[in-house]
Amino acid sequence: MTFFSLYHGSRYPLWLSLMFIGTAGTALADEPAQGFFDAASLDVLSRNFYINSDYRSPSPSGKNYKQEWAQGFISSFASGFTPGTVGVGLDAHAFLGLKLDGGKGHSGTGLLPLDAEGRSEDNYSSGGGALKLRASRTTLAYGEMMVETPVFDTADKRLQPEYATGFLLNSREIDNVNLQAGHFTAFKNQDSSSGKGNFYGYGANTVAGGISFLGADLFTQSPVGGALYASELTDTWHQYYANLHLKQSRWFLDANVYHTRDTGQALAGAIDNTAFSLSGKYTVDAHGFTVAYQQVDGDTPFDFVGGDSIYLANSIKYADFNGAGERSWQARYDLDLGAFGIPGLNFMTRYVRGSHIDGTHAPQGGAYNPFDASTGQFVPQQGDGGKHWERDIDLRYVVQSGAAKDLTLQVSHVSHRANTAQEGDDIDRIYIVIQYPLNFGPF
Repeated sequence: MTFFSLYHGSRYPLWLSLMFIGTAGTALADEPAQGFFDAASLDVLSRNFYINSDYRSPSPSGKNYKQEWAQGFISSFASGFTPGTVGVGLDAHAFLGLKLDGGKGHSGTGLLPLDAEGRSEDNYSSGGGALKLRASRTTLAYGEMMVETPVFDTADKRLQPEYATGFLLNSREIDNVNLQAGHFTAFKNQDSSSGKGNFYGYGANTVAGGISFLGADLFTQSPVGGALYASELTDTWHQYYANLHLKQSRWFLDANVYHTRDTGQALAGAIDNTAFSLSGKYTVDAHGFTVAYQQVDGDTPFDFVGGDSIYLANSIKYADFNGAGERSWQARYDLDLGAFGIPGLNFMTRYVRGSHIDGTHAPQGGAYNPFDASTGQFVPQQGDGGKHWERDIDLRYVVQSGAAKDLTLQVSHVSHRANTAQEGDDIDRIYIVIQYPLNFGPF
């Protein structure tokens, strides 16, 4: 029986429970008991977010620019575990977002939900939580949570983080190895108050079933490390991921590869896609220099669900450089201004250029080359000869001491230009984000 077939005929992934129960008997007898409230913490993050998108070419919405300003509060509660062989705990979160500026003429940045008339909502809120069980160094959680794996990763790029609902198992029973497995059936977008059974990618989507994965981060405390993961998006794809990296005092080398094949009903059409990236960073004193190369082999783009579920080197602030057949390279420079007497201040700039995009060979009728009934023709998502570039400039300051300690101010500028075959926006975007964390635990 294969990993993916274990889900067939069952609403919930019983193998997660079986794996957890199997570890329960290995709990360390001399491990100190940790009470439910003894290790509990409550954090509140104040996040003030301004975003301005200036379109230099016609945008899909027909707007010349989009601009919104909002204030958010993200609270997170994490309990400890009750004593015993199997400890019980609870994680919970709540969110409140308030519009400070954003009219109908320039709404739609992703900071705020839109009403039926296309106006930004004045406010929105959400909440959720997860029940968690722990035995030895293994934890099983069920509920709404953030997820971080190379094949399914909820993003935190706007006012509210993304959340997913399902099961997540995390085990560190083996030294230097972190095992993860999960099955998620609902997803909450960054500008939504509730989760839905929709998982959307560039072209792929599923409104039934969900996403399942199994994997391991290997040699997590060693100079040489890596990761292996596999996932299934219901009736859409099997996706496999591998990573190998090397850490030295001044060098960091990183290699990532994904392979995606359609499965089941192939809701996004036929897929046979391999994407990889190679990157190297050299640090000397306060300076960091990075170069990277990324390539997509296949007739379809490299696709993923979850806003951060792409660990390729050239997936950056605006574009992912993941078009069909695309090849891209990156040059990046980092500067730690603490070496010049301003601790907490960091500067970054990078440039990425992609080319060789050809989406015209995507299987007809699939998500990447759908049939347009109004014209009677198939319309590929991207044309032949697509190319684009992106330039990012980022300045980030973290207050180091005093009453405002850990207050973060980040200002970012993004420029993206593309030809018609790439079909991306010509856009200049400004982000201003001010964050201040409040910690009320442990109790």
